[in-house]
Amino acid sequence: MKSIRERTIELEQVMLSEFACKSCCEGVARRIVPEPDCDIRTDFQRDRDRIIHCSSFRRLKHKTQVFLLPKSDHYRTRLTHTLEVAQIARTISRALRLNEDLTEAIALGHDLGHTPFGHDGERALNNVIFTDVKGAFKHNEQSVRVVDIIEREGSGLNLTAEVRDGILNHSSGSTPCTREGNVVRLSDKIAYINHDIEDAIRGEVLYNKELPANAVRVLGDDKSKRITTLITSVINNFSCANGEICYDDEVQQAHDELREFMFERVYNNPKINTEKEKAVNVAEFLYGYYKNNCRKMPALYQELARKCGVERAVCDYISGMTDDFAVDSFIELCVPKAWIEVRG
Repeated sequence: MKSIRERTIELEQVMLSEFACKSCCEGVARRIVPEPDCDIRTDFQRDRDRIIHCSSFRRLKHKTQVFLLPKSDHYRTRLTHTLEVAQIARTISRALRLNEDLTEAIALGHDLGHTPFGHDGERALNNVIFTDVKGAFKHNEQSVRVVDIIEREGSGLNLTAEVRDGILNHSSGSTPCTREGNVVRLSDKIAYINHDIEDAIRGEVLYNKELPANAVRVLGDDKSKRITTLITSVINNFSCANGEICYDDEVQQAHDELREFMFERVYNNPKINTEKEKAVNVAEFLYGYYKNNCRKMPALYQELARKCGVERAVCDYISGMTDDFAVDSFIELCVPKAWIEVRG
């Protein structure tokens, strides 16, 4: 009798597109360390489950998306962003008959290496590590490092090559090797631009009437309409573009206009950046402290310091922190306890 996994693979052959990355194809679903097959799940399904159950995924709940430590439960966190990316990516993949399991695994894992304080924490670590070792800190590369080296107390999650490739290449300027990875790459932008508009309006950083008129005309005048338009464009353009994951020209132009507007009015807004510089200072201080006090880090990161260098290990440690943990660590190291007790 065939296993559930084998029956799933047979269904993929019948149901998935010629452009899909199927679980059974030769050379597909390679792991760094070979493992026996699961009777129930395909390799991509197992990757998805490993990501959901890992500690780095849980910590995304307490990491900034755009707005630092907002006093509201309605603003996005890095976790809710990740879930929105996964939902959009799955919708596109299902419509195009791509491998939804691979798509979901990439989407859920794409930001595992993101720092506390969002891109400002990333900028802080990039500044200090560039100065120290002439390298760069990029959250997409760090996400791969998390799943390869840091998770499971240093043994890693041993994910498939296709999932790791999608995680690594989800950022601008990179091209994943699978259509599923390209779906996630586009879905990440669809999610963050539109949910950041909603959060910015809630935070009174901008108003709906200020959005670019042409982008509103083409994409829609609310979040739901815009996301639907963008998804529909990708789906309808798929066959015309010979399997390429992209928008039609009009929607692409409107998307780019909206994205440029968001960088000008929200991501680089002085009203927000005043507070962000404080977050950068916290991350840079912690880096300097743990670089000079390596033994204060947990055992895993002390071991990574021996293997990979102190600078790299300190970045690993800080990037894994939640916003609250980073701030609490800073307070503990910088503020006398008596002052905290009095003010508390």
